[in-house]
Amino acid sequence: MRNLFLCLLLLPLLAQRLPAQADLKALDTYIENARKEWAVPGLSVAVVKDGKVVLAKGYGVKELGKTDPVDDNTLFAIASNTKAFISASIALLVEEGKLKWDDPVKKYLPYFELYNPFVSAHTTVRDLLCHRVGLGTFSGDVLWFKSNYTAEEVVRHAKYLPAAYEFRAGYGYTNLMFIAAGEVIRAVSGQSWDAFVKERFFQPLGMNRSQTSVNDLVKTGNFATPHKSVYGPAEPIAYARWDNMGAAGGILSSATDMAKWLQLQLAHGAWGGKQVFKQESQDVFWTMHNSFRVGWNARSAAPARNFSGYALGWNVTDNGGRLVVSHGGGYDGMYSQVMLWPQANLGVVVLTNSMTGISGNLCNYIADRFLGNPEKDWCKQGLDGEKRHQATRKDWVDQRVKARVQGTSPSLQLKDLAGTYFDPLYGEVVIRESGNALELHFPHAPSLDAKLTHWHFNTFQIQWNEPHAWFDFGTIQFVADNKNQRVSELRFDVPNEDIFFEEIKAVRR
Repeated sequence: MRNLFLCLLLLPLLAQRLPAQADLKALDTYIENARKEWAVPGLSVAVVKDGKVVLAKGYGVKELGKTDPVDDNTLFAIASNTKAFISASIALLVEEGKLKWDDPVKKYLPYFELYNPFVSAHTTVRDLLCHRVGLGTFSGDVLWFKSNYTAEEVVRHAKYLPAAYEFRAGYGYTNLMFIAAGEVIRAVSGQSWDAFVKERFFQPLGMNRSQTSVNDLVKTGNFATPHKSVYGPAEPIAYARWDNMGAAGGILSSATDMAKWLQLQLAHGAWGGKQVFKQESQDVFWTMHNSFRVGWNARSAAPARNFSGYALGWNVTDNGGRLVVSHGGGYDGMYSQVMLWPQANLGVVVLTNSMTGISGNLCNYIADRFLGNPEKDWCKQGLDGEKRHQATRKDWVDQRVKARVQGTSPSLQLKDLAGTYFDPLYGEVVIRESGNALELHFPHAPSLDAKLTHWHFNTFQIQWNEPHAWFDFGTIQFVADNKNQRVSELRFDVPNEDIFFEEIKAVRR
């Protein structure tokens, strides 16, 4: 009787420790309703719990206006979720004694240079992977975006980017340094980063549909179409080629394939009775190397959070005493999110074919259901923020339109504006006279070519020849010198959150 009494006392405590069993049918309904409310054409979800895939399913359609449904094998761009594959690849090379985390990058890439000689000499492989070299967030992305520069050429041009903060004294999310990490993999292993990832991860894990380039999508089949949606309703756009920045964001995968990646991570590198990477390696790339300030706004949104920062290819934070390891991905027309709760042996991935923040909100909602947390409508709360964000983006353009001065004319003839302009960072930018109009030409990125129409004074609006995911509106100003009113330079203004044309400071040749 005494033992029975003790068992009855312990039952509530034991129940709290048992894994939460989510209602998959209710979860399924929630995901589909959220997709519709967010106007996301299609998405795919996978959930791994206690080593097993408990959900892998597609929702919606691959392309708006068509009926072909998304399934668990549909390919999406995972973009910056590629970075975790790069840090794991470096870890394998460290395990094999082929490099060290704190080796100088110049040991493997002699041409590697940043904004000053000391930083160039002392930047380590570890520094490349945690966004602390001193460059600003997304600085230099204009270099690789739709350009024909190779990965090495992009890295070589990084020396012209200014510092945004002191070396190792801040955080600036930089794709360029992961591109450099990909080139380190090439130099050390003799394989390109993508060949290395395929051989060491895709093949052992059976991630048979995953790709490292959009080039083979048609042959592979069953892939989602990207949709531009940063300013409002989704509209289909063509895939962009990210091969020259692939180490920072080039992988395409499916929910089923990514579930295997989650299983590997939650098993601390173990797969099929073998160690793909050592747990000690995961301890390194899951350790916070660059800490973030957790302000009051962040604490209000997540009261159970105590710390937050960037590890190596992963974000790390806590929630309710549990470690949360995560990363997001943003591609032209596709956003994704991966979240892991290692102590609960839980992982979630959401892949979408729209540029909205639904993926992170879905991950949090799904996790709550498995962790037994109180009900919180993450997607409804997030949608309100998404609408405000879209309104802010629209306001950037509206402000510029309101500031336009009507009834002005250029102070110079069109023929005086035409010519070749040069920026050490970016290279040549060419302005051509075509009849009674001007054309903007990027020799290194013809997909960015545009027609120019007069806006006001010596400023012209950029009318892009092709649609672009991150931006629509833009202007270019022709700056004349004071001596003889000869055009001396170009100034870009293309409001967006990633591709910073203002970094191109092209001077007349």
